[in-house]
Amino acid sequence: MAELSDSYRLKYVFGIDFGTSYTKYGPITLAEPNVVQTRGLFLRDIPESVKMRIPPDVLSRGLVVGDEEVRNYLSSVRDVQRNMKYPLRDGIARRDDEDAWAVLRELARYVLAQFPVADPEFKGWLVSIALSALAPDYMYRGFFDIFEKISAESKSIYAVTVLPQPLAVAIAENAVNCVIIEGGHGNIQVAPISYALIREGLVALNRGGAEANAVTREVLKDMGYGDVAREEYVVEAVKRAVGLVPRNLGQSIAAARSNPDKFTAKVKLSPIVEIEIPREYAWTRFLIGEIVFNPRHEEFKSYIDQSRIRIEDAVIGDVTLYGEMDLASAIISSLRSVSVEVQDRVASNVILSGGAFKWAVPAGLEEYAVDSVEKIRLMLGEVNRELAAKVGVRMVKEPQYSVWRGAVIYGYALPLSLKWDNINKEGWYIIGGTS
Repeated sequence: MAELSDSYRLKYVFGIDFGTSYTKYGPITLAEPNVVQTRGLFLRDIPESVKMRIPPDVLSRGLVVGDEEVRNYLSSVRDVQRNMKYPLRDGIARRDDEDAWAVLRELARYVLAQFPVADPEFKGWLVSIALSALAPDYMYRGFFDIFEKISAESKSIYAVTVLPQPLAVAIAENAVNCVIIEGGHGNIQVAPISYALIREGLVALNRGGAEANAVTREVLKDMGYGDVAREEYVVEAVKRAVGLVPRNLGQSIAAARSNPDKFTAKVKLSPIVEIEIPREYAWTRFLIGEIVFNPRHEEFKSYIDQSRIRIEDAVIGDVTLYGEMDLASAIISSLRSVSVEVQDRVASNVILSGGAFKWAVPAGLEEYAVDSVEKIRLMLGEVNRELAAKVGVRMVKEPQYSVWRGAVIYGYALPLSLKWDNINKEGWYIIGGTS
């Protein structure tokens, strides 16, 4: 297969980061990607009076994606509970989940349709997809099939490739030897890289932004906001507005209990909905952030014992996702699979990426709350001071976009002559070809 020119690639590489919560997408020409929630609304059990007002093409699909489009047809909290589908759990779509794959197909069509091309020289997009490092083989095949079908309808795709999200971050950061910690909504992937991803060093944690949301939801219920706590949109907004990562959980909670007025907060969600974190619940703000980093605290025990939140191990293929392992232990476990000869070099560059690590420190609370970089430094210092002294920790400039950026760079640099290899999981799947 002949190579396309550099100028063609600089226009027509299209990156898609399929995250559990959000999908980031767009061509290489963008400064930052478009973002849409990874979800779809099925148009089921609709009264005839409503069907009359839905365009026939939308009704025939029976499924709506895209944030504005979903809002157009979303009528009630009951709709959210019955007909809203989030297709990825921990970055994975189950093989036999037909609704999940229907949503992913419609999302793929939707994101490409946002960028119509009139150029007569256009031969099709070079689509570079970033998936969880835990994604099983059938997901690769599933996405190739999706884009084969889309291209059969629109002739809009030339070739497709897939890469793991941690590798995409390393590419975006131009990091050759590093540990990537990619924290999304569904899970956290700790991945050592020495030029390539060291797969045997991959440590996956079965928690992420979703667990912070779960704590937020339970706190909202306890405060008397159970009606709005059923809406994921509300929970996410409150988490982002009030969640804090404690410098030390015990000390931060003690401070919030002894001087609660300093830690109260309000969140205005709409002209008629405002959430207030009162004095007696001000300390719970620290639980929201801490669970991402370390759920092994007595303060979480009652939530877990009552099954209000779930922190447990899970198995995907031959990979175990650890529920309760703290993040410092995960980093050390990951480094043990790296050759001793290059351990120091890899450990010296720990890079955080993903929305699960996007936490703010409000002015005046610096003594009690920290950002994710400082939290990792503190945690490593508690378990291994010698390692902590050698580790350099930093956050990517745009935690939510770095995977997408790495995907488009990868798509630009990967030679088209390299056909997809199912063993090494690299190369291009040529649409209509024999890959």
